[in-house]
Amino acid sequence: MTYINRDLEEKIKSASKEYACILITGARQVGKSTVLKRLMDDNREEVLLDDIEERKLASKDPALFLQMHSLPILIDEVQYAPELFSYIKMAIDKGAAPGSFWLTGSQPFKLMELAQESLAGRIAIIHMPSLSQHEIYGNDKTEPFSVDLDKLKKRSKINKPADLNEIYRRIWSGSLPGHISGKYTDRDLFYSSYLQTYIERDVKEIADIDDTMIFSDFIRSAACRAGQMLNVSDIARDVGISNDTAKRWLKILEKSDIVFFLRPYSNNLLKRTIKTPKMYFFDTGLVAYLTRYSSPEILANGAINGAILENYVVSEIIKTYHNNAKECLIWYYRDTNSNEIDLVIESDGMLHPIEIKRTASPGTELIKPFKLLDKASVPRGKGAIICMKETLSAVDSDNYIVPIWMI
Repeated sequence: MTYINRDLEEKIKSASKEYACILITGARQVGKSTVLKRLMDDNREEVLLDDIEERKLASKDPALFLQMHSLPILIDEVQYAPELFSYIKMAIDKGAAPGSFWLTGSQPFKLMELAQESLAGRIAIIHMPSLSQHEIYGNDKTEPFSVDLDKLKKRSKINKPADLNEIYRRIWSGSLPGHISGKYTDRDLFYSSYLQTYIERDVKEIADIDDTMIFSDFIRSAACRAGQMLNVSDIARDVGISNDTAKRWLKILEKSDIVFFLRPYSNNLLKRTIKTPKMYFFDTGLVAYLTRYSSPEILANGAINGAILENYVVSEIIKTYHNNAKECLIWYYRDTNSNEIDLVIESDGMLHPIEIKRTASPGTELIKPFKLLDKASVPRGKGAIICMKETLSAVDSDNYIVPIWMI
């Protein structure tokens, strides 16, 4: 097993020097505990709330739990004992030193809500995504993706080039450390076990679902529509559940960091935009597994090759922001006349339109929709076509051509 350095490591270390408590959230098996164990020294005690006895004590008598363990401490899977938060607050208010509490948890929405209620102003919350392509294949430090020429040139030096076949291999292999690091070499068995563990533990923690087989079918139906506008009725019909149940289960996938949604960009000057979000998965390897593509080559020529490529690009862009502990202001654009821009990123008071295409030789027609943003109340900045071209190039002085491997 090879340890893969994470872009968030420096951010975690710097936050630990300023905050008495840091909370690392993220989906199951993205590497939260592994990173903290890598960064901790021999003085820090580690407690796993997967341990039933530790969990009972933390839940029933959190004061005694903290007395039994010394600071600094790493508490893993803290969502199992939310009762601890108020007692951690008391310890911080009594003068706990910076870095006293390192917490991890696999239910980000619930954890953030609990932490913000109990530890507002006392805690640094850091979201850890699955591995980015820069972490797996690149080198040096990276910044949030930006349509800035100097920053794009820098990215070309720290990321490893990849052709179409290699990009689809990356998409198919996924981004979960357990498989990518070589700890679990059988990809299909890894994802099968991942899904089973996720449904049996995380899903049942969030909601009371009796028939886990139907929920498995639901995730597969959602995966078939990754990178597309959300159609709840189609997913519900596939699985044989009500629309309300489908909506509730989609919220479960979102809360547990399996999927995320891009909302359409709109403001009061763009009145003809639609309101339906697009759905993406954080890990494209899971999508490829669920949709039963047995190899990268078959995936590259399959029916979802365009949608999963877009999913990959969008998730990788968002990871660059998460890995710098920054908020990503990102949307897509589509109006009632079916005019569409794949991505709109807002940065420094400008809107940056982005088109995602599988082609290696994009034409000027791809940037024509960018003019739609000229009617927005926020000025339009530089745009980009993210595609399979091998090197950084440009359509004109305002629109760049960016290889997918550079994200």
